[in-house]
Amino acid sequence: MIPVSPGRAAARAERAGFHRLLRAELTKFRTVRGWVVTMAAAALVMVLLGLLSAAGSHASCGGAGGAEITCPPPLTGPDGQAVNDKFFFVHRPLTGDGGITARLTSLTGQIRKPDVTPGERNLVTGVVPWAKAGVMIKKSTEQGSSYAAVLMTGGHGVRMQHDFIHDTAGRPGGVSPQSPRWLRLVRSGDVLTGYESADGTTWTRVGTATLAGLPQTVRIGLFATSPGDLTVTRGDLGGSVAAERFTEATGEFDQVTVEGAGARTWRYDDIGATVDPDGSIHHPGRAGRSGGGFSVTGVGDIAPAVEGPAVERPLSSALTALVVVIVVAVVFITAEYRHGLIRTTLLAGPSRGRTLLAKAAALGLVTFAAALPATTATFVLGGRILRANGNAVLPVSLLTQARIVAGMAALLALAAVLALALGALLRRSVAAVVTAVVVIVFPHVIATTSVLPDTAARWLLRLTPAAGFAVQQSIPEYPQVLGHYAPIAGFYPLPPVAGLAMPAGYAALALGAAVLRLRRTDA
Repeated sequence: MIPVSPGRAAARAERAGFHRLLRAELTKFRTVRGWVVTMAAAALVMVLLGLLSAAGSHASCGGAGGAEITCPPPLTGPDGQAVNDKFFFVHRPLTGDGGITARLTSLTGQIRKPDVTPGERNLVTGVVPWAKAGVMIKKSTEQGSSYAAVLMTGGHGVRMQHDFIHDTAGRPGGVSPQSPRWLRLVRSGDVLTGYESADGTTWTRVGTATLAGLPQTVRIGLFATSPGDLTVTRGDLGGSVAAERFTEATGEFDQVTVEGAGARTWRYDDIGATVDPDGSIHHPGRAGRSGGGFSVTGVGDIAPAVEGPAVERPLSSALTALVVVIVVAVVFITAEYRHGLIRTTLLAGPSRGRTLLAKAAALGLVTFAAALPATTATFVLGGRILRANGNAVLPVSLLTQARIVAGMAALLALAAVLALALGALLRRSVAAVVTAVVVIVFPHVIATTSVLPDTAARWLLRLTPAAGFAVQQSIPEYPQVLGHYAPIAGFYPLPPVAGLAMPAGYAALALGAAVLRLRRTDA
């Protein structure tokens, strides 16, 4: 027989005692029909309201002759994420290894501002910070195909970008005829390396990209593009309102050289050009050639897409379900005070604190078990309904989808534990329910509606348990994309895991405070 130390034996006894308390609390919850029915009702409310919300969301796009047609699915990049791929491309084929070098002498453009005189377009000279012009190697001229580019921006210096979501900074600063920038992009198999230079002699490596599966023959050339000018103003109710206006950018190139095999004829393509119902191109790009130089003007962007219906939209119904869960959680503890059973419950374990923790763990497990099927059904079925109704839902990876579904179930479970701890502290059902709703639900409601300025809304979602709703955000913020990254637009100030840690921390603190009160007042 192997001897067991007294310390290890005590630890085993403690674990066995906690498991016994946990089973007792699970049995207690299961035997009270009202609690079971109400928790099931919370799950059902989430599913029904989520599907109803999805069913009421319809979208269509304009077709020829003004007819409404089904919107096309979002354009996707090599990794399956939604992207924008709209620019003017002056290019030729490159077979095998090779590269392109060009001197960019200026980057200018136009920005449309609010009209001063009604009916007269107010165009001003200038470029937006993420206007781009540079050299590119692209798998094909098909939108969404793999690419790498070395480029100059309107306000962020030289960058190397590839496959839409990857961005590497080069030297800061601008470009002018007095201070041009040399750009170079070299291919070696699937590896593309970007360089920059101030004089065309001394080169600095900007970055390297590996484009797996790049074909033998690719497209190589010059490009320009310019995203819309985003302005954010205060709404009538205090929230923010975003508007995007037309811009275009023009890059002036000279001393362009291409090394490698391939045809020498340049092609001019307006990639992703929007065609109006009358057949004309809406805001067309253009290019011209003079001697050995090129002038390339483009409209659009080459970047991740951050605007559009998000996959988590049906889960807005979780807010209503959360209120029901809070009520169940509070009553799970306050009922024992109301009926004078709390002393019997506390005497069932060797420690009052351990007994309360077992009750919290049981409630968290029950809530998660009820919420997970509900979040899954709402997310999957609601998404199908949205797409069937013509909504171009932004695609995300399976891992992101799993994080959203499981994360929202975990959020409800943590909120339940926090509400139970508040019930143990306040010992009055109404006071505890109101307090839980105020600290968990209310901050999210006022932060994601047109009530608070964006700055105040962000702080509210950093400092309160409502930060946990960040776990449902499917589209991240991209530094290289100018977007309306505000709570009202579905963007949270904390990353998903960090956001979920906030209600977990509040729940732990509240449970600790409740244990201290139990030890002091129920001794």
